[in-house]
Amino acid sequence: MSDLSGKYVIELPQCKKVAVAYSGGLDSALALKLLPEYYGAEEVLAVTCNVGLTEQELEEARSKAELCGVPWHLIECTDEFVNDFITRAIYANSSYEGYPVATSMTRQLIARRVAEFAVAQGCDAICEGSTGKGNDQYRMNNVFSMFAPDLKVIVPVRDFNFTRAQEKELSAQYGIPFKPGIGDDLTMWCRSIGSGEVDNLQMRIAQEDYIWWKYPENAPDKPTELEIEFVEGLPVRAASDAETVSGLKDIIHYLNQVGGENSIGKIDMFEDGMIGLKSREVYEAPAATIILTLHRDLEQLCLTKEQIQFKPQVERQWAYMVYHGGWYHPVTEDCAAFCANSQWAVNGKYRVLLYKGSLDILSRESSTGLFAPDLRSLATAGWDQRESGPATKIHAMQYKILAKRGLKAN
Repeated sequence: MSDLSGKYVIELPQCKKVAVAYSGGLDSALALKLLPEYYGAEEVLAVTCNVGLTEQELEEARSKAELCGVPWHLIECTDEFVNDFITRAIYANSSYEGYPVATSMTRQLIARRVAEFAVAQGCDAICEGSTGKGNDQYRMNNVFSMFAPDLKVIVPVRDFNFTRAQEKELSAQYGIPFKPGIGDDLTMWCRSIGSGEVDNLQMRIAQEDYIWWKYPENAPDKPTELEIEFVEGLPVRAASDAETVSGLKDIIHYLNQVGGENSIGKIDMFEDGMIGLKSREVYEAPAATIILTLHRDLEQLCLTKEQIQFKPQVERQWAYMVYHGGWYHPVTEDCAAFCANSQWAVNGKYRVLLYKGSLDILSRESSTGLFAPDLRSLATAGWDQRESGPATKIHAMQYKILAKRGLKAN
């Protein structure tokens, strides 16, 4: 058949019973209508995996599925996302080119749960709403291939080569409501704004497009002081004069609010996607920014020199694999195990000041830190400096040998 533009002839896979990885957004909601009409689906199941959606977003997803005449299934994944995924991200100081790995994690968690659901329900196909220009098509397909290898994978937006404008026009024809403006992807760890749609390098994202982050000119003129405590690499308590919260999930929600209010956590960057094309990506991640900044600092205090030198290599490999759809790859597991094994000594308490985009560390303390001022400080006599003399001679011996060979002229 021809695509909707009538320009190309495309062969669409046919299915009978299909589970849709369904967020309620533009792409996945449109798929609910396209599957019966173009793919021969006799039964469509909308499957929403909650990885931190708001109650409003969940209700919108449910009501859209009902509007399309499709049964809606909710799989609660928030605790799994926090305890298994975000925990590993913190241990690994997660960063892919400056972005705190987030969406790539949720996509693979969702893909696994939808694949398992589809197999259990006897589906012959799985559908997801990726475009053919982005990263998620690879991530989802990798995981589908592991957990539902015999099922067809259907990606309508890619099949029909839709633009966003075409999707919106077709949704309107079907009577499916959609949010105006640029899209977003919300998780509690990081929110992307208009992924793949921010193509103007001169445009400042409008204040109303953020849900946490405030322009510095809109932030409070008085700084906010926080105390944050870490145990074995994870924050266990966050407190201000007004409020105290504990538990990783609640701490993340709290820091997203208070950090965003103080202009912490905006990321505006050029990202190298999986197919090698650069895109301007805008994120807001107040909690991730605060937690990862302090976690890195605490590791500098508590881990050995050799760990500090080597661990970033493992972290980069972990982030690369996760970003590229390899959450369930053996090397990703190996990297995660190394990072987790180092965290028993990463314990401490911080006082920080948040003010119009700056995060200032006021004080640190740790019962397992390796800072030893009684030995290192020039103000103390805990170590007799004369003992270093013979060691420096031994260390310099190789340079005497190099001198005999002669220096290469520049």
